Amino acid sequence: MRGARHQWCVDLDWIDRWEQAKETCPGCGMTCEHEDSPRVTLDSGDPALDDDRVARFSWYHTSTQADWPTRHFDPAAVLTPETRRMMGGEQRVSAWAARQRAKALHIGTYEAAVHNMLRQIRDQADQRSQFHLYRVRLKPSVVVREGWLVDPSNFVGDVVLDEVCPPGVDAARYLNYHEDPGGLSLALGRDAIASVQRVAVPLPDTGGGGWARDAVAALVGVSGTAVPATGNPARRMRPSLSRAILGRELGAFLAGRLPVNLQDQFASAAAFAEGEDPEQWARRTSGLFDLIGNPNRVLAALD
Repeated sequence: MRGARHQWCVDLDWIDRWEQAKETCPGCGMTCEHEDSPRVTLDSGDPALDDDRVARFSWYHTSTQADWPTRHFDPAAVLTPETRRMMGGEQRVSAWAARQRAKALHIGTYEAAVHNMLRQIRDQADQRSQFHLYRVRLKPSVVVREGWLVDPSNFVGDVVLDEVCPPGVDAARYLNYHEDPGGLSLALGRDAIASVQRVAVPLPDTGGGGWARDAVAALVGVSGTAVPATGNPARRMRPSLSRAILGRELGAFLAGRLPVNLQDQFASAAAFAEGEDPEQWARRTSGLFDLIGNPNRVLAALD
C-alpha cells in the first residue's frame, strides 16, 4: 500500500478488511472511504519493471474467444442487417468498428488472468461458456513504454492503444488495481505478440478427486437419510435440501479455501443450477479450483 508519505506491506486479508473500512492507514488513520485514501502500489523490486526482461517473461490472458487475438479482427462481421440499421447505417458501423480495433489488448500475470476469468463469469453470466487460457510471448524487439501507469482502463475495462502507446512504443505497463492487486499488466497491440499457446480451461479432472466424488454422492443422494454434519458439506445430506442449495454450499466450501479476493468470484462461477448433471458440475468446479490450487497442471499442459 502507498499513502501520501510512506509505504507498507499488507496481505490480501488486510486489503479485504480495508475495502470494508475495517482497517485504517497506520500513518494517517484514513479509511478506504476517504477520497485521498492510500492505494495498492507496486513492489519496487518487481522484475517486470526491468525493460530488458519484459519480452522474456510469459504473460497470460483468458477469453471465451478460441482464436484470441484474432489476426484480422472485424468486430462488424457478426452484426446482422437489422443491427446495422439500428446503429445508423454503414458509415456509423464502420466508425464503431474502427474504435473497437483501436482498443489495446490486455495481458498480465497468471493470477490476473484467472481472476479476470472468474470476474467475467460472475459479472457477465458466463458460467457455461468455454474459456481458454493463453500464454503469450512477446517479440524480442518489443519497445516498452518507460515506467508504469496507474490502471488506464475505463469503467468497462477498455484502453485506447494510441493513448498509452505513443509512436514507437509497442506496450505499456500498468498497475492492475482489479486483478492480482499490485501486479503489473500490459496494454499492447497485436503486432507486439510473437506467439500464443492455448488450453481450454478448466482442464478435465481426470483423477476425479476426493472432493468431486463426495460432491457427486451428496448431490445424487440429496433426498437420502441425513448423516451427522462435518466440516465438509459434501459429507452431509439433509432431506429437505435442494440440489441447488447444496451445490452452493459445496462451492462455498471450496471458495473458502482460496485467497480472499477470489472467493466471491469463485462461488459465483461454481454455482449449481437445478437440473444440472452433478458429475459434470463437480468435475468442472474441481477443475476451476485446480487453476488456483494446483496451477502446475495447467502450466504443464501448456508446456
